[in-house]
Amino acid sequence: QVQLVESGGGLVQAGGSLRLSCAASGRTFSSYAMGWFRQAPGKEREFVAAISWSGGNTYYADSMKGRFTISRDNAKNTVYLQMNSLKPEDTAVYYCAAATMAGEAGMSPPRSWGQGTQVTVSS
Repeated sequence: QVQLVESGGGLVQAGGSLRLSCAASGRTFSSYAMGWFRQAPGKEREFVAAISWSGGNTYYADSMKGRFTISRDNAKNTVYLQMNSLKPEDTAVYYCAAATMAGEAGMSPPRSWGQGTQVTVSS
């Protein structure tokens, strides 16, 4: 397993940008597909984006395509989520996750979760 720590959340105005980071501990980071999920108040956790272990394949929820970009740096054991053109409905706690597989439908059940980072988008 890997331990995951997110950072980079905060308050931003609608139309603004944020970049989230997720730092992983452990030597097996590069063997995991990595992803981001989010949970808004009163709603279920939803898939945001995922990236394969090599970084060669990326997957996004439809509402994030064209606005969010997931990337990873295996040398730094870090995965990123660049979020542009943010909307108030993007307000949520964002979680980083590690899983064995990722695809168009999301990720296999994650083996590790981060503690989450709050993103608040004001109108």
